[in-house]
Amino acid sequence: MTEDIIIGRNPVTEALRAEREIETIFIQQNLTDGPLGRVIGLARDRRIPVRRVPKKKLDEMTREVPGGAPLNHQGVVAKAALMKYASLDDMLSLAEKKGEAPFIIALDGITDPHNLGAIVRSAEVFGAHGVVIPKNRSASMNAAAMKAASGAEEFIPVAKVGNLSNAIGEMKEKGLWIACADMSGVRADKADLKGPLCLVIGSEGSGVSRIVREKCDITVSIEVLGKVDSLNASCAAAVLMYEKRRQTGLADDDI
Repeated sequence: MTEDIIIGRNPVTEALRAEREIETIFIQQNLTDGPLGRVIGLARDRRIPVRRVPKKKLDEMTREVPGGAPLNHQGVVAKAALMKYASLDDMLSLAEKKGEAPFIIALDGITDPHNLGAIVRSAEVFGAHGVVIPKNRSASMNAAAMKAASGAEEFIPVAKVGNLSNAIGEMKEKGLWIACADMSGVRADKADLKGPLCLVIGSEGSGVSRIVREKCDITVSIEVLGKVDSLNASCAAAVLMYEKRRQTGLADDDI
């Protein structure tokens, strides 16, 4: 499956609203409900061709591997230009424009596109100014990631960097505090996460790599009460993002 397609009703709708460059929209034959009608209306307004195709065609377009199960396309697929990645400067500029302290999520070794997409979605929801991923040893914002992000990638910058350790060093030079997520760290609710912050999330298997960890200023964890001792990477990221925003809100209330 190529990476230049957007899958599902909400992701396609948000891509149209954000004026993403889209070549063609494919809609399943005999489907005429309200959400698909909105997709067709937005496409018509932007003069984007809409093709009615059999469900089999959409299934073939959305298989992650040949012969595998198709993704849940909900009867709509858009063929679009590949996502344009942002830069660190774009993220810092966005924070400045909003009058906020920079809040950036850096991902080290997240290879599952569904996890990547879920983290991008949470980052947008919790007001982060960008997500940074490395070029190597990382999932990319392909169709599966965009489906999991549910359109959030249209509203938050995602940067792909050649060396994550160097990028973190650059953020430190810009005044950001670097917090590494690890079960051995101090409880996040006991740590000071206010102010300019980069939150580093590692892979579920090996966590944050040694070279990246050495660049971090603090290691934070999540208190767990059950018998399972850890969360899925995307769930852990969402919890830590919420804690950061909770502390930021408390700081604002104190002013």
